[in-house]
Amino acid sequence: MPPPLPRFTASSSSTTPSACTLSATAAAVPFSLSLLLLNKNRELSTAAMAGAQATEEKAAAAVASPPPAVGSGSGSVADRIMPHLLNMYGSCATARDFEIYAPNATFEDPLMRAHGVKQIKSSFYSLPKVFGESKITEYTVQETPTGPGKAEVVIENKQHYKVLGRAVELASRITLQVEDGKVVRHEDWWDGKPLRNRHTVGFPLLGRIAEAGRRGAMMVTHALMGFGKDPTSTTP
Repeated sequence: MPPPLPRFTASSSSTTPSACTLSATAAAVPFSLSLLLLNKNRELSTAAMAGAQATEEKAAAAVASPPPAVGSGSGSVADRIMPHLLNMYGSCATARDFEIYAPNATFEDPLMRAHGVKQIKSSFYSLPKVFGESKITEYTVQETPTGPGKAEVVIENKQHYKVLGRAVELASRITLQVEDGKVVRHEDWWDGKPLRNRHTVGFPLLGRIAEAGRRGAMMVTHALMGFGKDPTSTTP
C-alpha cells in the first residue's frame, strides 16, 4: 500500500500580494509624485529668487556707475550744450541759448572774432540776415575732461547754408573749451583747417592782419545788430 501523500496548507507568509498591499502601493505612487513636484517647485522658487536678487544687484550697480561721456558715451556737458548750438546755427537762437557762455567767452571762425556774450549774440543773430537757410545737418560729439571742472568738446559736423538761393554744404570742426559748465572759448574751423593767426601762419605779420580783419568784421556786424540786442518775439 503506497504511503499517504503529504498535505500542503496555505501559509500566512505567502509571497502573493494581497489586495491591501496593492492598495497601499497604489496610494504610495501619487504621494511620491507629490513629493517630487514639491521639491521641484522649491528648486524653481529658489532659482527665481536668485535671479531677482541678481537683477536688483545689476540695477544698483547701474545707479552707482553713471554712463560715460558723449563720444565715449553720453556726457552731461555736451548733452546740455548741443540743443543751444543747434538753435544758434539754425538761425533760431533766443537769449536763453547764449546762457551756455561765460561772460568773457570768445567765439572765432574764419569771418569773425567775438569777445563777450553780446558780440557772440551779434554773430549768430546776423545769420538769418545773411543766409536764406542755415543749420547743422550732421554731427558727432567727443567730450574729453581736461582738468577739475574743465572739458573740451569737439563737434565734427556738416553745415548747410543757402546763399542767394544756392545751397552751400560746409564741413566744420567746432571746438568748445568748457570751465565750470560754461563755454569760455568757441572755435569753428571750416573744412577742419586751423584759423589763420599769428601762431598758425608762417609770417606772424600776416596772421595779425587776418586777426585784425576778423575783429573789424565783428565790430561792423556788432553795430548793425544793435550791439547784441536780443530780438523781440512777436505774438501772432
